[in-house]
Amino acid sequence: MNDASPVQVGGIAADKLQSYFDKIERLTETRSETQAEIKGVFDEAKSEGFDPKIMRAVLRLRKLSEPDRQEMDSLMDLYRHATGT
Repeated sequence: MNDASPVQVGGIAADKLQSYFDKIERLTETRSETQAEIKGVFDEAKSEGFDPKIMRAVLRLRKLSEPDRQEMDSLMDLYRHATGT
């Protein structure tokens, strides 16, 4: 008899499922630590006179490809013009 076969509970490989939960918990902990570090950087930038809200907006823009950014700029201009802003 082979004891190396996965433990099945209700048709689910319990060991595999547990490993997913363990991995998610580790990554969540790492994410929390990273978020705290990012907050610290924003706090430091704010203390130097930079606006964190604007910095976040620029970061979102930097994630876009050039064509996507140009499309967004065009739409923003159109919407601003349409609403008189």
